Amino acid sequence: MDLIRSGKAPEVIRRKGAEGALPLPAEDKIEILTLLAAAPEADLREKALETLRGWDRLDVRRVMASAQTAPDVLRFAAEHLLPEREDLREILLWNPSLPAESHDLLQRKPVPKPAVVEAAEVLPIQPQPESFPPPPMPEAAKESPGKPAAEPAPQPASEESAVEILAKLAAGAELDVDALGATVEAPPEVTKRDDLLTQKDRETLIEKIHRMSVVQKIKAALTGNMETRTLLVRDSNKIISRAVLQSPKISETEAEGYAAAKNVSEEVLRLIASNRKFMKSYVVMRALVNNPRAPIDVTMPLLARMNDRDLKGLSLNRNVPEVIRSMAIRAIKQKEEASKPKLPSKH
Repeated sequence: MDLIRSGKAPEVIRRKGAEGALPLPAEDKIEILTLLAAAPEADLREKALETLRGWDRLDVRRVMASAQTAPDVLRFAAEHLLPEREDLREILLWNPSLPAESHDLLQRKPVPKPAVVEAAEVLPIQPQPESFPPPPMPEAAKESPGKPAAEPAPQPASEESAVEILAKLAAGAELDVDALGATVEAPPEVTKRDDLLTQKDRETLIEKIHRMSVVQKIKAALTGNMETRTLLVRDSNKIISRAVLQSPKISETEAEGYAAAKNVSEEVLRLIASNRKFMKSYVVMRALVNNPRAPIDVTMPLLARMNDRDLKGLSLNRNVPEVIRSMAIRAIKQKEEASKPKLPSKH
């Protein structure tokens, strides 16, 4: 992000960014597209603007409604997206991060161009107001039943719920699936049985997960199939991987696979080690100790639970940290010493 903002990103990264193909959250992708839409290269500008105009409408609405969105992104939307996305007007006006000049611009709704008619048929033109008053507060809107209904904008309650969900997970709290509500939907490929998934389903699943919001990924992690969880456990967002490990559908075999995986974050391995349900299983514990990515402070206390055969295998495993191998060798020697018959002492 910093390289693209400074204009120092390699050409291949900028091209990927203009296509929306960088492995980043939707918020960052949309910000990158607005930056590249002002790039000096005409083809890059056109590609970025084309990608942004074709972006998932709900994603764009969510980003434009967030107070965390950069003011430059909101300004760009007000100037370049509004002509084709009138539904963004109210959303942008509600956003406290919208720059003042853009706010004034959005309040001046354009007047339709009058139709050209013959002189004899000219009708008196009704005066048009120069500007419209600011949008009413939500409470006022509820008290005005006669006002025509506009396209629904993001409700503050929904935003607060999403923030609360993320805060609970970030704090390590257990999350009930029902807390996400019925409004957070998951595509059918997420809940389809693993043995019924086709290759096309898997490809579709990867694409759809890539475009999900954080809250949608959380629900998919809790309610989805093993294929979905395997994709989400490697998500760069720690909150998503935490949600995966809270899924009630995880089997002992699946937990063992995560404990042995070398492409998951240290955070995932720490969460497995701190989960009593997972650590009751000897095979999960053994997989965790033998994983070279597992933190030493996590695996060291687990050595006391390993049997003689697995300790010997660990002492020969050159992939694990040297300190773990040394402790395994020491534990073997201590057990051998303890098993030797003691000679009677001389008095």
